[in-house]
Amino acid sequence: MVKLFNKEAVEEIRKAVRKWEDEIVPLWLQRIPERMEEFTTLSEIPVKRVYTPADIEGFDYSEKLGLPGTYPYTRGIHATMYRARIWTMRMFSGYGGPEETNKRLKFLIEHGETGLSLAFDYPTLIGLDPDDPMAEGEVGIVGVSVPTIVDMEIIFDGIDMGKVTTNMTINPPAPVLLAFYVAVAEKQGVPYDKIGGTTQNDPLKEFIAQKSYVFPPEPAVKVAMDLIEWSVKNIPKWNPISISGYHIREAGSDAVQEVAFTIADGIEYVRQLIARGMDVDEFAPRLSFFWDSHINFFEEVAKFRAARRMWAKIMKEWFGAKKPRSMWMRFHTQTAGCSLTAQQPWNNIVRTAYEALAAVLGGTQSLHTNSFDEPFRVPSEFAAKIALRTQQILAYETGVADVIDPLGGSYYVEWLTDEIEERAWKYIDRIERMGGMLEAVKKGYPQKEVIDASYRFQKEVEEGKRFIVGVNIFVDKDVEEIRKVPLLEFDQEEIERRQKERIRKVRAMRDERRWRRALDELRKAAEKGENIMPYVLNAVKAYATLGEIMNTLKEVYGVYVEPPIY
Repeated sequence: MVKLFNKEAVEEIRKAVRKWEDEIVPLWLQRIPERMEEFTTLSEIPVKRVYTPADIEGFDYSEKLGLPGTYPYTRGIHATMYRARIWTMRMFSGYGGPEETNKRLKFLIEHGETGLSLAFDYPTLIGLDPDDPMAEGEVGIVGVSVPTIVDMEIIFDGIDMGKVTTNMTINPPAPVLLAFYVAVAEKQGVPYDKIGGTTQNDPLKEFIAQKSYVFPPEPAVKVAMDLIEWSVKNIPKWNPISISGYHIREAGSDAVQEVAFTIADGIEYVRQLIARGMDVDEFAPRLSFFWDSHINFFEEVAKFRAARRMWAKIMKEWFGAKKPRSMWMRFHTQTAGCSLTAQQPWNNIVRTAYEALAAVLGGTQSLHTNSFDEPFRVPSEFAAKIALRTQQILAYETGVADVIDPLGGSYYVEWLTDEIEERAWKYIDRIERMGGMLEAVKKGYPQKEVIDASYRFQKEVEEGKRFIVGVNIFVDKDVEEIRKVPLLEFDQEEIERRQKERIRKVRAMRDERRWRRALDELRKAAEKGENIMPYVLNAVKAYATLGEIMNTLKEVYGVYVEPPIY
């Protein structure tokens, strides 16, 4: 047991701090006519002026920290971290039709991106074809339209799917998009054991935050677990789920809630998979996480460290994992979209750089840096390249990758890591008493907590208790700067027309008997409670569209309508 300081030393430090607070600080405060008496982090955690060894009295180095690559992985999951390999630079890409997205992916690869990431338009996110009346005016707006296997082929035209990994931010239709991807990789001649990437495939956070749900909670979770089980057994390099705190934070949660609710989601998924008869060490190494890196620098670093330690404990102590990889929290990070402002938009470059630094010092495995123009539109090439260069400067110029967990041992960071962990455990205990996260979501508990946190934050901004540069402090009267942002231009109506025409041609050229049989087999498998993934893949190869497959599943599982919380 390695202790930092003995009791006598800690008491001497406390005396010195009391003297400092009583005699020195008051003299300095007299010089400051206007000041904030109390500071809090974004999670309402009271923060003192200074931290000393007394704040982490009894700190056990071996139990709380250890070395990088050793349990409980507070300091990182790899022994060498970025000394051996820089984090994956994975820029979120996709807009318009597959042709536009193919061009953007090649542009980013050419400029040094090391991992691909696909954003989908809203019709794709909720399983609608572009010719569905509900999709009108939305095709290609916030991401790429991918209703058929043909669209996926165009996206990866000229890109070797055996040499890239691809993250797909997709949830209810995740089995369909993964099937598109696998089928296209197969056409390229890529063997299953070489297909690498991630499907987000996290249904619970949809009900909590992002709200692009389709099926009710139980079948939504069932479908997600089907994908995980099939992937683990068939495409071993694929991460079948990215348990996502990002959207929870973007919806307005604080850092503690982001940690607690995301880990509680993960606990639910692990239990669901074990209930299927799977061994925890069979699937746990393929679980991954997705975090937001927000603007409060030290809070974010501490958040990553606390979450990693908590997950290691849960996997080892709750679920009896034996493999070290089963205890790892491997995660992707994206800088905070909700911290970007339309006012003084160039400031967003600075915000993103600080948030990226926090993610790296927190030990992320891959990183997406937001583009400064995202408050207005899908990023332009100009803005996307600046965002990518932000990561490259961080990796190759600043020296932050030279030392693993360089903030480890900071009195403040260690105290804050412990504090976030302690507060997150209280949330998890509450959720466990409700019967787990699935039951908590059905009761609306995390949804209400996030709404309340979002309201508190916005109220404090409007009352001037929280500062946002350019919004409620250092405000410019001249808004000409906004008009000078070079936005991405594309013809949405033409893209929608093109997508409708392509899907018409796909339907006209396919073997109708094979297509009908594939959808009928999928329906029967869903009714019997079988794993739907083989049947979805078969339907995709028969050129069934995204909307047709999802509509078949809706007939069995139903469609979710959220009850009012307030």
